[in-house]
Parts: sequence; structure tokens; C-alpha cells
Amino acid sequence: MRPRTLEDFLISRPLTVDGILDDGWGAPFPVKGVEIDATILYADISDFTARSTELSAVETLAYVNNFFAWVTAEALTGRAAIVDKYIGDEIMVVFSKEFGSEDPFVDAVQAARWMAENDALSFRPHMGLASGSVVIGYVGTPLLFGCSVFGRPVAVANRCTSAGLLDDIEGMVFASITFPAHEWGGRELTDVLTPVRYSGPDGKEHEQPLAWDLQGPGEVAMKGLGDVQVCQLVSRMFHAPMTSAEERVKEGVADLRKYGYYRGRS
Repeated sequence: MRPRTLEDFLISRPLTVDGILDDGWGAPFPVKGVEIDATILYADISDFTARSTELSAVETLAYVNNFFAWVTAEALTGRAAIVDKYIGDEIMVVFSKEFGSEDPFVDAVQAARWMAENDALSFRPHMGLASGSVVIGYVGTPLLFGCSVFGRPVAVANRCTSAGLLDDIEGMVFASITFPAHEWGGRELTDVLTPVRYSGPDGKEHEQPLAWDLQGPGEVAMKGLGDVQVCQLVSRMFHAPMTSAEERVKEGVADLRKYGYYRGRS
């Protein structure tokens, strides 16, 4: 059975590290986890601070949960992936053969692709990914324990979300997926981003033109990691939502108040 959470995975596998260390002042702490190869995908809402500045605290809560629900519905449903964490407006997802993925890198790119192509509320997420050896481990103290993923790919994927565009022709790039250049290898674009096929009015099957281009490699400076050669998949598919995500959550929270599900502070 495919694990749904990192904790599910840890309790179903023998640990590759399982010991106790000392913090230097006499307090012991555990080091327990499983090393695996994985691809890490980060995605966050573009211009989140500016876009949420006019929202109340409850509206901001609804806003980020709308984003996370949309990511799950459009990009992660049915994929061999596990959500590591939600951090503010950011989601971190792990793809691995250990979870049932045949090609974690391609699965992560496909997930990011569907976020961009089904962005009905124009969240326009920044998306970065990186692959390599990581450890899924227990983290925390007796006050609070959790499970998370650690390793260089986590830092690289996170930095890739903030990498500038290698080429933004006339400001017409509406989505980009950034990753270390060496991960692309000898892949063909249409092998990674399979064109969508559909039945036309003529009853024949047609192929939708691919809205993506591969750019790079190019060198970008990443804080704490130095200069990294990256490639970017960029899309010029434009979304013009009938209502913004901000307007939608304001209306939603107003409905919660109207029907007694949000009483507010007295």
C-alpha cells in the first residue's frame, strides 16, 4: 500500500539510522530516519505578501488553504507523492520510487505543469525542484515531534523557486519550473510534458500545441549554495480568471459569517 504521509513511510520501513546523540550539555536527542533518493518540489504563491495585505487574518487562512486544496486537486491527486509540509503560503512535496513513482523527476515536473495549466485563480506559483539523496527522519523534541525530509536537494529546490527567469521575452512568461540543469539529461521535451490529446468536433483526435519551452542551462546565484547551473521550463499560457483568489476568499469568509460559522472576536 502506498504511504500517505512521511510517518506512514517511516513506520513501515526499517530505519537506516537509529541512534542517540548528546547535545553537548547532557541532554540526549534521537537521530532516526530512512535514507532514500527523491525529487523535492516546492511551490508558493507569487507576490503573496502584496496580494494578502488587504486580507484579514481569517481571510488569509482561507486564502492559503484554497491554494493548498487547489494544488492537491490539480497536481497531486493520483500521483506517487507525499506532502512534507505547509509553510505559510508554501508547499513542499516529495516524489520517490519508494512511494511508487517510476520517474520521480518527471512526476514532479508533471505535477508542476498541471498547476500552471489549471491555474483558474491565477495563483501563478513559483515552482522549483531538485533530486538526490535525502533522509526522511523524525524531528523535534519531547515537546513536539514530527517527520520531515533533509538534504541538499531540499535547499536547492527551495532556492529554485526564487531563481530569476533566464529569459522573459517581452514579459510574457506566466509560469516557470526551475531545476538543476544536469537533471534534464538527454530527455526530449515531449517525453516529459506529453501533449494533451482531445476529440474535436470533427470526431477526430487532435493534439493541443505545447505551451512550454525549455530554456538554459544558465547560471544563477543561490544563497548559501553558490552558483548553480539551472534549466527552466517556461509557459506563456495566460489565465484571466473571472474572479481573483482574493475576492473569492473574501466572499467565502463573508458567507461563513452570514451563516454563523464565523462569529469573530467579541
